[in-house]
Formats: sequence, structure tokens, C-alpha cells
Amino acid sequence: MSVRTRDGLGGRAAVVGIGATEFSKDSGRSELRLAAEAVRAALDDAGLTPGDVDGLVTFTMDTSPEITVAQACGIGELSFFSRIHYGGGAACATVQQAALAVATGIAEVVVCYRAFNERSGRRFGSGVQHREPSAEGAALGWSLPFGLLTPASWVAMAAQRYLHTYGLTPEAFGQVAVVDRRYAATNPAAYFHGRPITLADHAASRWIVEPLRLLDCCQETDGGQAIVVTSVERARDLPHPPAVIAAAAQGAGRAQEQMTSFYRDELTGLPEMGVVARQLWRTSGLTPADMDVAILYDHFTPFVLMQLEEFGFCGKGEAADFVAGESLPINTHGGQLGEAYLHGMNGIAEGVRQLRGTAVNRIPGAGRVLVTAGTGVPTSGLILAADDS
Repeated sequence: MSVRTRDGLGGRAAVVGIGATEFSKDSGRSELRLAAEAVRAALDDAGLTPGDVDGLVTFTMDTSPEITVAQACGIGELSFFSRIHYGGGAACATVQQAALAVATGIAEVVVCYRAFNERSGRRFGSGVQHREPSAEGAALGWSLPFGLLTPASWVAMAAQRYLHTYGLTPEAFGQVAVVDRRYAATNPAAYFHGRPITLADHAASRWIVEPLRLLDCCQETDGGQAIVVTSVERARDLPHPPAVIAAAAQGAGRAQEQMTSFYRDELTGLPEMGVVARQLWRTSGLTPADMDVAILYDHFTPFVLMQLEEFGFCGKGEAADFVAGESLPINTHGGQLGEAYLHGMNGIAEGVRQLRGTAVNRIPGAGRVLVTAGTGVPTSGLILAADDS
């Protein structure tokens, strides 16, 4: 792939299985067990067995190594195993890696997984408590001494500038929270099932780091999610209609840091997602108008607005009105604000359900879905499409 040319990956692999544990605040079991449960569920959904799997992909942050998950699930020999860095930015890139392996013949069936006890175990929202010496840690040294210790505090810097530049109030962020929670309210798998909110509820929630309120911040969740990828040809013989990977991309911007890219020329956009957007549109030949659903990474509401603008769904500073106008179904599972925070992997599963027509909040006729991964860090994205054969 190049940031300047169309790549040849699109249409050569598909998602054929999705599986997850329940989403909770205290799983009561190890992260390895969560991973194994999710992988087995995804294989069952795909109509495949552990013996069919020859590749595994996960996040560098995952505590369950590929060979250990393989052993726990009864998977035999592996010809491919890979990990992606940068937290939630890795989500869609795990599927890209799986598709690359399948398209090049390195593996035939690859399972992507992520599992953690992010509420009952290590809570990312508790902030940086210890860093081993590294170049990445040195970059944080310019922020941590000034009290910027948590992801919310890092995002708040960009969020404040966004509001100032476009003359907006924090209500702009509330539009995202309300939409997510409305979809979550009708999703039985969502933690906030049956609990929609209003803009007034958003405005009444407590400050976390101005201008971010509690309802601008995603949940902390225990759980696991797995995705099965194989060739489009093989997918057509399996139980469910394939979700074809029409395009997949990773992106890092100029002057990129991990959540603290404060020395760029401006702070009101997400250049790394701009790289992803250009490659997805270039490779797929599609445009924003062709998307039926968007599953946008929503660890913090401001970055959903910026993503819509980077992808060209609306102009700069116009995303809050775009969301309020419901021009495009967004985060129909409830997102990480409403369903669960599984580092974006549950969003990929929702994209697959929309194409299958099995989503709880089904969008009739959905044939193309945009899915994005974590923002503020080097990131990734997918366009999933129905099989036209």
C-alpha cells in the first residue's frame, strides 16, 4: 500500500464469523478465558473448527499471546501470527493484517481477537502510572508533568480548540452521546440497554476534564471479541453471507504522537484518520455518499465529529449538525459509549451484522459500512461490503 496509490487488497478477503463474550464490569475470569470464549464463538458462527485456523492476529496490548490462545482453543499449527500497536488504533488493522495473509496465501483462515478485563483489572482511564524508558515515553514527558495524565485530558486539549475555532459549545459533543445511547437502549447486548439520554442529561453530567463531561467518555468494559477472516471464494460456502473487505487501511500523520500530537499546525482535525480516509476512498472507488452506515470509534465524542469531517461527510465544524440531522446511521450498536468498550472490535462485528441483516438496529438495505479504529493515535479503517456475486 502507498499513501498515494490504490492498493490491490480490496475484495480479496471477507469476514465470515463474529463472536463475543458478554460485556460486563466484572467478568470473573481471566483474559485468556475471555479470548478463548470469543474465538470459539466466532468459529462456531463461521461454521468452522479450530482445526481450520492457521493464523491469529491481536493487539500488542493484549495479554493473551497467539500461541497460548491457539493452545486454549485447540488450534493446531500456525503459519501466521501478528500484533498491531497503538491501542484502539489497531482494531481495523487486525482485519487488514488477516486479509493480507489470506490474499497472499500465507494463511487460509485467520482469527482476529481482543480480550481484556478493562474495568475489573487494568483501567485505562486511571491514567499513566508507570512507563518503561522508551522514545514514546519520552514524548509523554512533555505532557505528564503538567497534569495531562489520562486519555480524557489529552483529548480535552484538542476538544477545547475545536469548540473555540468553530464557535461551538459542548452541546456539539452531546449530539454524539445522545445518538449512541439511543441505539444502545434497544440493543440487549449493550451495557446501557434501556437507558437512552437527552441533551439535558449530557449537559448535567459531571465534568471529567473541561470541555469533556462524563457522557462524552466511553465505558470501561470486561469482555472479548473475535473476527474470522478467509477468502471470498471460501466464504461463499459458509453459513453466513460474507462481509467483503472492500478496502482496509492504516494511517499515521505528520508530527504524529500517541494521543498528544499537540505540536501540529492545528488541533481541530485528525490527520491520521485523513490518511486512512483517502486510502479507503481511493482503493474502494467509493465516496461518503455511498456509505449506508458508519461505525466510528467513539472513545470520546469530539473525535467522532472530527472523523466525519476527515472522511468528507460534512465540512469542518459542521459535524454536530450532521449528526443531529441523522443524515447517516452512526454506531447502530450503541458504540463504545453505549454498548461496550472493546477497543473497537465490537464495532467491526456490528458492521458485519448490518451487512447480514441481523443487527438489532438494522438499517434496511445496508450494503456498505465504514468502520474506523481508535483516534488520536496511528489508526486504521475498513469498508465492508455485501457480496455482489
